[in-house]
Amino acid sequence: MSQTDFAKALLDNERPTPKGVIDPNGRPAGKRFDVYRNNVVLSLSDALSDAYPVVEKLVGEKFFQAMAGVFVRQHPPKSPILSQFAPEFADFLAAFPPVAKLTYLPDVARLERARTEAFHAADAEPVDGAALAALTPAQMADAKLRLHPSLRIISSPFPVFAIWQKNSDAPDTAIPRHGQDVLIARPEEVVEMRSLPPGAADFLRGLGAGRSLGETIEFCETIHGFDLTENIGGLFESNLLIKIES
Repeated sequence: MSQTDFAKALLDNERPTPKGVIDPNGRPAGKRFDVYRNNVVLSLSDALSDAYPVVEKLVGEKFFQAMAGVFVRQHPPKSPILSQFAPEFADFLAAFPPVAKLTYLPDVARLERARTEAFHAADAEPVDGAALAALTPAQMADAKLRLHPSLRIISSPFPVFAIWQKNSDAPDTAIPRHGQDVLIARPEEVVEMRSLPPGAADFLRGLGAGRSLGETIEFCETIHGFDLTENIGGLFESNLLIKIES
């Protein structure tokens, strides 16, 4: 019996008990293996529930557990670290027919995944705003701003942040009719989220991609409603700027 055969049988009820799985008396341990197999699936389903609590609330606990059973059998863990489990859950939801009408659900899952990633990202010390103010205009235009490693951005045609809030910590949240760009970061101990103003997602993505501040500003100024002062201020207020390379 190979480890591969054992692992495949563990997540596939149709497979027979692997040869060599025996009880203390040397007899085939089919019933014991079935119990173990069921416990593994339940444990992974519970881990999925912990990682995606709002998705679970939106579809209901019983439905989520049934759906989780399908998911964990198709996408077994690739790492022993549970925080790295199920990064493909949003894509699974997008292709899962029973939730096809809940078109916003995959993006809610992406938001919850981003929260997990932000929480486990590396720590970094922010820089003071005076460091940017000390640059000449030419230096500022050429500067590359390095952002906090926990920073994530989710852009959705649906109001995913409001949906998450209403089903999490702010049940009185009003759901807008437009999509939302959401910033997720953990500059200190707690994961923070906020809806971004026009152009802010592109501004942060430009900086995160290594473009200079001048190049990023030039692009974002073509976006209606973009406010440079607000966005620069937001970097320092949120402690997201960790290095200035001039």
